[in-house]
Amino acid sequence: MIENIVHFVTTLLIGVYVITTLQWYNYKIDRVLFHFHKYSWHILFFLIPIFVYTFFPSYFNYFFLIYMALFLIWYKKSKGVKFTKRVKRFLVILVILEVGNLFIMERFNNNEGLSLLSVISTAIIISYLIESFLFSKFKQKAKIKLNKISPAIITITGSYGKTSIKNFTYQLLKDNFKTYKTPRSVNTLKGIVLDINTSLPEDTQIYITEAGAREKGDIKEIVEFLENEYSILGKIGPQHIEYFKTMDNIEKTKLEIFKSPKLKKGFSYQIEWRDKVEVIKDKIKNIKSSLNGIEWDLIINNKTYHLKAPNILGEFNAINISLAVYQAIEFMNLDEVLEKVEKLEPIEHRLQKIEANKKVIIDDSFNGNIEGMLKSFKLIKTYNGKKIIITPGLIEATDEMNKKVAKAINETFDLAIITSQINKEILCKNITINKICLSDKSKLTKILKEVTKEGDLILFSNDAPEYL
Repeated sequence: MIENIVHFVTTLLIGVYVITTLQWYNYKIDRVLFHFHKYSWHILFFLIPIFVYTFFPSYFNYFFLIYMALFLIWYKKSKGVKFTKRVKRFLVILVILEVGNLFIMERFNNNEGLSLLSVISTAIIISYLIESFLFSKFKQKAKIKLNKISPAIITITGSYGKTSIKNFTYQLLKDNFKTYKTPRSVNTLKGIVLDINTSLPEDTQIYITEAGAREKGDIKEIVEFLENEYSILGKIGPQHIEYFKTMDNIEKTKLEIFKSPKLKKGFSYQIEWRDKVEVIKDKIKNIKSSLNGIEWDLIINNKTYHLKAPNILGEFNAINISLAVYQAIEFMNLDEVLEKVEKLEPIEHRLQKIEANKKVIIDDSFNGNIEGMLKSFKLIKTYNGKKIIITPGLIEATDEMNKKVAKAINETFDLAIITSQINKEILCKNITINKICLSDKSKLTKILKEVTKEGDLILFSNDAPEYL
């Protein structure tokens, strides 16, 4: 009886570990296997218990207590799984299979470890089959709703700035049209389908979406479903290079944004693509950026206009706003669009300036690309007071890129606080200014009270998931 309970609980714990990691990585098995950030967890919470159960089953009851204690500590620290409907369905499948497995083990005396592995594997396969079937139904339902509403659809991609372009475009259009945008950084087909089914208002005239990608075909799948009339391609760079391997692969994937079957017009920052797409890189001139906003010249219809966005920080946002302007004038009068630029509000967590307790706080915690980080440092460098950076470094990047970030930190800041284990070694080794390398982010508030004073500037640069 005790052996059955131990086997059941072990199966459940390993199942929770598996579904948690799959949820973190958008249920992509290849990402969990080949792009996971802490393979030591796979070894400790998956491979070792199965190995011990397979080859040393008589000792497993002793090992089980240690394993369960370590698992509970890990689960609490990593914040664990979000119990969505998909997760609950997986756990129900797992429990049913394990009950059947225990009955078979009683009768045929199967190897405990191999039977545990077969239960987990079968649960994953059945779960994927069920989710694929359900998604096809949800997708069909979303398509029917989308066709019924029939809004003009704008879809945006790029290595950097997708969400900013989306939000700026929304701000320019929302007062003149019933405009709706996907929430937060929703940029996958599954996320868009869910958004349409649950949140897209029936009276929407313009629907603004994002398209993200980790592999070739991701964006094409989105635009073929949406059949968007307008596409925007922002700046392209080495973001997610670990997935795409080469810049050529990144460019080819991003250009899928223009493969919508109903494309009327496209706007690209830097890459040309057929007649319907207008490239605007050479139309953006004389960018000036400070902690008091940005201003630049923009050529539209062979005429130069001087634009100001006093509430927006970062010279790269001149690119994002310019793309939004070009898109907006497809729907609105040019003068009205330009007037709205001056009233644009910053995007939350993207170079958002906040003043609190007589300190300047720059929240750039959603900026996870090297180019954006380095340009934000350039902006911060103009500040006269003490400058503190709080960062995990770059998450999906090479060591060389994080060394480059460390060098720029040395040249800009007075104090660096490193908040993630994943880049802790390389950053703490290469940052030569005063630094604090945290092992627990919960201590950050206390540390900031101790090391900052009135007049200091604090930059939150990028953020890492809780599990990292």
